[in-house]
Amino acid sequence: MNIEDFRDYCLLKAGVTEETPFGPETLVFKVGGKVFALTDIETFGSINLKCDPERAQELREQHEYVLPGYHMNKKHWNTVLIGTGAPERQLRELIDHSYDLVRASLPKKQRDELAAAEQ
Repeated sequence: MNIEDFRDYCLLKAGVTEETPFGPETLVFKVGGKVFALTDIETFGSINLKCDPERAQELREQHEYVLPGYHMNKKHWNTVLIGTGAPERQLRELIDHSYDLVRASLPKKQRDELAAAEQ
């Protein structure tokens, strides 16, 4: 996966916005104003993704390319290294998981609006 594929995949999801709130080098994707994915635009060496805490720990134990979230809450975020063996299918699934977690945390009204936009 390259940064263009990553960006396109994130933007396919309902209600997603892209921003650079931490400076021009960090690309951030949000749903409902909450971050679900971020990466360095220049290097695209890793992606930070939200993850269920138990699953986050399991992924770190199973895969060398999954680390505790860099500059993030290590309980809820993973950093997934790009170009180190992570299959694209798994990257997409982890992006989906992150998006779904954040979307589920939104108020019901926002979730309903996103569901309506998908139809």
